[in-house]
Amino acid sequence: MEDPAARHEPLPVDPDVLGSERLAGRHGLGAQLAEVLGSRTDVLAVIALGGAAGAVLRHGAEELLPRDREGFPWATFLVNVSGCLAIGALMVVIAAWWPRSRYVRPLLGVGLLGGFTTFSTYALESRDLVAAGAAPTSVLYVVASLGAGLLAVVAGMAAGEGLVRRRRPTHRAAP
Repeated sequence: MEDPAARHEPLPVDPDVLGSERLAGRHGLGAQLAEVLGSRTDVLAVIALGGAAGAVLRHGAEELLPRDREGFPWATFLVNVSGCLAIGALMVVIAAWWPRSRYVRPLLGVGLLGGFTTFSTYALESRDLVAAGAAPTSVLYVVASLGAGLLAVVAGMAAGEGLVRRRRPTHRAAP
């Protein structure tokens, strides 16, 4: 993947981030919180909508793949790895296709994929496996989740680059 900073081009700026937040340290935490809650209610609503949809999808996965007390938590594992794949592709595609959209990244990235994936359940299930006497399964779960999640992000970014490349106009040499 090409690094925009290496070409001395300005990095994309998230359109859902206020200018004052980009200049960290100029406002106190209270002022920033008041500004976010007061002027960005629309973005918060979009995040909530996406988060609700993501949580429903995760609940569906948990229903499809219930786990026993000492078994490998396949539903959470698959949810988190597929979420990593999706976030890798999504961030590349959003930066290329919708760089100025105020709602796409908050809806799909923060909301949908944030509500779909779960670190807290992953941590709790790891602890529960140890408490149930299945420490080797817990170790396997922790290591496999981290490894597969990182690989999925890289694969997602590569897939996103492939999608973006297909839609870019080809440049022909002038006659």
